[in-house]
Amino acid sequence: MSAVDCQGLRKVFRASVRRGVLSRENSEILALDGVSLKVERGVIFSLVGPNGAGKTTLIKILSTLLIPDGGSAFVEGYDVVKQASKVRSIIGLVLAPDKGFYSRLSGLENLIYYGRLYGLSKSEATRRAKELLDLTGLGEDGLRLYEEYSLGMRAKLSIAKALINEPEIIFLDEPTIGIDPLSARRIRQLIKDLATGGRTILMTSHNMWEVESLSNRVAIINNGRIVAEGSPQELKERLQLTYRIEVEIMWAEAPDMDLPVAIGERGYPVVSLTTNRPSEDLVKLIDEIRSRGYSIGTVRVQEPSLEEVLTRVLSG
Repeated sequence: MSAVDCQGLRKVFRASVRRGVLSRENSEILALDGVSLKVERGVIFSLVGPNGAGKTTLIKILSTLLIPDGGSAFVEGYDVVKQASKVRSIIGLVLAPDKGFYSRLSGLENLIYYGRLYGLSKSEATRRAKELLDLTGLGEDGLRLYEEYSLGMRAKLSIAKALINEPEIIFLDEPTIGIDPLSARRIRQLIKDLATGGRTILMTSHNMWEVESLSNRVAIINNGRIVAEGSPQELKERLQLTYRIEVEIMWAEAPDMDLPVAIGERGYPVVSLTTNRPSEDLVKLIDEIRSRGYSIGTVRVQEPSLEEVLTRVLSG
């Protein structure tokens, strides 16, 4: 059984739009249009796509904050509509790092409050809160009032709150948005550690480097539909994106070759090659250079980025 299993999810938002001074018109926005996906246990699964693609809507349905208009969704086998209370008891959720806290309470007091809501005793909630403050790098800052927290500190506290009930599955909507690089790095490491410890992470992000460095699998969503899914490597191979290979030759002069040769930063010739078969063509290039009696220095293979994958898929 998958940790998350969605089949044909559909969600429509209805709104009244002003069309003139005195007139309004009802309109419908199709936020999810038959979304189906499975998230296996213990993986980091990322949803990526443009603004308004349906990422946050999907997270809200899976965390029982929205009811779908069609299809089905199960979290650890529990129906998100019919068994919403069961789902809430086993998930952690971060939607916005600066929402859901009491400004005149300290970080520690906020966490104790949420621990008590989950049925923990006061002593157990206090122990768990202190443990999570240390885990997220807040430590003694847990004694400060929430209103004094920076955005990065609030993001860390949001993740701590999401872990207060020791959830099996954690939903993270843009967990590092607007956060300074050092705080973002700490949060990324925490996400990795949680997955290594057996937690399942379903996250959204616009940071393609972050998604690529963290994710086991990625789904690209656009106009409410999943348009591509796979590991970052599988998506690159499927689109046959090109790699750039650079091989440094330990020789004073540029060799006569059919490929581009330029002087590298160390003063030696560097042969470059663009290919969508990096492993195969790198071996051939090295064999050819050695057959000419040259020694090889550094070898670099520059991979296409996940951002290129997203751009190619969304552009059709």
